[in-house]
Amino acid sequence: MNYKKGLILVNAFSKLKSAMHQPVRLKDELKVLGIECDIKPCSIETAMIISGSSTSFLKDYDFIIYLDKDKYTSALLEKTGKRLFNSHEAILTCDDKMMTHIALSDKGIKMPDTIPGLLCYNKDASLQEVMKRIEMIEQRLGYPCIIKECYGSLGSGVFRAENRDELLLNMEKVKCKEHLFQKMINSSEGKDARVIVIGGKVACSMKRISDTDFRSNIELGGRAEVFDLPPSFKEISEKVADILKLDYCGIDLLFGESGEPVVCEVNSNAFFGGMESVTGFNVAGAYARHIKEIIYETKVC
Repeated sequence: MNYKKGLILVNAFSKLKSAMHQPVRLKDELKVLGIECDIKPCSIETAMIISGSSTSFLKDYDFIIYLDKDKYTSALLEKTGKRLFNSHEAILTCDDKMMTHIALSDKGIKMPDTIPGLLCYNKDASLQEVMKRIEMIEQRLGYPCIIKECYGSLGSGVFRAENRDELLLNMEKVKCKEHLFQKMINSSEGKDARVIVIGGKVACSMKRISDTDFRSNIELGGRAEVFDLPPSFKEISEKVADILKLDYCGIDLLFGESGEPVVCEVNSNAFFGGMESVTGFNVAGAYARHIKEIIYETKVC
């Protein structure tokens, strides 16, 4: 066998415990399968443009598990011929919540009604200048409504407005950031389903519940329990992963008024420590097997 070697690239600045756990688990599971991996932080030396050509100094690796969200480095690495898990395009689309919804639109995917925020480059600009926009948000989405920064994770940058005063207050917070507005799915307040999809197939799932917050994130005080995924949830999860061409992802599904799944967000680098703890499913091992199947173009039992 032509032995392969991989690299797990992580963010240079993150100190989150969950972010540190992820690469170590993947490295250990790949080693079980006979694949050695190094773990390195992204640096300014990872990839660059030299004499007009995309250049990487990562010469000794056959593939890269890309756990960062630096879109410039991922684009350059792919241009040098590196196989990334996930691909640059998949990471780029999932990292921007508005782009995720755009990519999934017109595909028969149920999502909350969504309105993109207007770009603003002047922190002193008055929201009174866009009152027609505010009136449309009220008419189309109603109250309560959700305001989200397009970039962010773990529930940060997500706000709820119960009336116009709160809407204006939160719009002021996100005014100079990419953001969006969404209809509140009241039937799913404080609860959602997190689904892990690997290689296009649902691997495991859990239900997240909060008694104190409209957001169900565990990092914000929510709790999780095993969730037996209904067929409709499984179908939409696999369809989303296929549309976005994801090797691995975590999909957050809301519970619609009739119990139907509603796509909330898609995370291309979803942390899996909590999922493994709640479900007992070896997410890292399943992802490692998928990677081996791809790089060796063979089925791993």
